Formats: sequence, C-alpha cells, structure tokens
Amino acid sequence: MNADPADQLRLLDLQALDSKLDQLAHRRKNLPEHAEIERLTSSLNQQRTLLVAARTEESDLEREQKKAEQSVDQVRQRAARDQQRLDSGAVSSPRDLDNLQKELASLANRQSDLEDAVLEVMERRESAQARAAELEQEQRGAQAALETAEGKRDEATAGIDGDQSTTAKEREVIAAAIPENLLALYSKLRAQNAGVGAARLYQRRCDGCRIELGVTDLNAVRSAPKDAVVRCENCARILVRTPESGL
Repeated sequence: MNADPADQLRLLDLQALDSKLDQLAHRRKNLPEHAEIERLTSSLNQQRTLLVAARTEESDLEREQKKAEQSVDQVRQRAARDQQRLDSGAVSSPRDLDNLQKELASLANRQSDLEDAVLEVMERRESAQARAAELEQEQRGAQAALETAEGKRDEATAGIDGDQSTTAKEREVIAAAIPENLLALYSKLRAQNAGVGAARLYQRRCDGCRIELGVTDLNAVRSAPKDAVVRCENCARILVRTPESGL
C-alpha cells in the first residue's frame, strides 16, 4: 500500500487521539468512586435487611405484649369477680369458701407470673426499638455517604465525558483527511494490537513494540519509497517514518 507521507504522519496524530480516548474510557470505567459506591451500596443493603428484621421483631413483640396484657386483664377480671362474690357473702358453704379462697390465691400467683412475662416482653421490645432506631440512624448516614459518592462520580464522569467529546471531534477532523484504505488498515491493526495501529519509527526502534529494527529490516525501510506504507516486522503495525527515525 502507498500513501502520501503527510497522510502517514496524520496516522500518528490519529493514534494519539485514539490512545487518549482509550485512556479516558479506562479512567471512566475505573474511577475510585465506583468501588466506593459498590461498597456503600452493599453496606446499605445489609443495613436495610437488618432494619427490616429489627422492625419485624419489634412488631412481633408488640403483639406478644398485647396478648400478655390481655391475659393479665382476664385474670384480674376473674379475680375481681371472685373477690366480689367473697365480699358479698353470697357464698356460705365452708367448702365453697375454701375453694374460692384457693382460686383467688391461684389467680394472684397467675397474675404475678403474667405481669412478670409482660415486663420481660416490654424489655425485649424496648431493646428492639432501640436497635431499630440505631439502624435507622446508620442507614441515614450510609445513604448520605452513598449520595456524596455518587455526586463525586457524576462530577468526575462529566469531566471525562467532556474530554471524550472534545477528543472525538478532533479525531473526526483528522480521520476525514486520511485516505479510506489507509484508515481501514490502521483500524484493523489497531483492533489486533491492543489499540495501537500505527507507531513512529524513532531512532531505529518501533514505538509500538519497543523493539529495535535489525539491519536487514532497517535497510528495507531505508530503501522503501517515501509513499510506501511500511510495517514493523515484529508487531505488524504501520511504521511511520519521521526525521527522527535514524535512517
């Protein structure tokens, strides 16, 4: 393939812009904010799960407390009815009086046990409420930290996007001035060689693979016409000759 030396030199400008675009894309993909956002999101999801569990426990204990308090009320009402019967004198049989007094004593013990159970449930519920409140505060803090990290990421990506847009426009101008066949070869080689399709020959060394040309290859490049598109024998990239090539 032959191409005007000026067009070959434009390949170096195009390559520089393509490399810059690759670097910008890599920076955008690997912003430290991405890892921080991922970490904070994971932490926030864990806190949400714990908070749901704490609220569920609190709700369960509330129902348990109400049930225990209802049992206490039932025992109190029954004891009140029995005490009323005892105080009214309606029970005259010694045996019935004895049974009624025994039942009142049993109800008193039952009420005491139930009241203890209520207190125990109340303590557990208060602990669950405190845990839920703590988790809510932690969640608010994590949410704020996540929003801050997302803001930093958006700011950083906006700057990179601006650079990418400017660089892409510069690339369009240069690419439009390069012959289609030369541009097609460059694009093919760039895809095959880690994003580098053209490299300058500098001081007898290929800037693409950093390998110095041997005597035979160097003589072949030296004797090639100026408009010949020469390739590196080591990496196959387009070798662009410049005054600093050392030929």
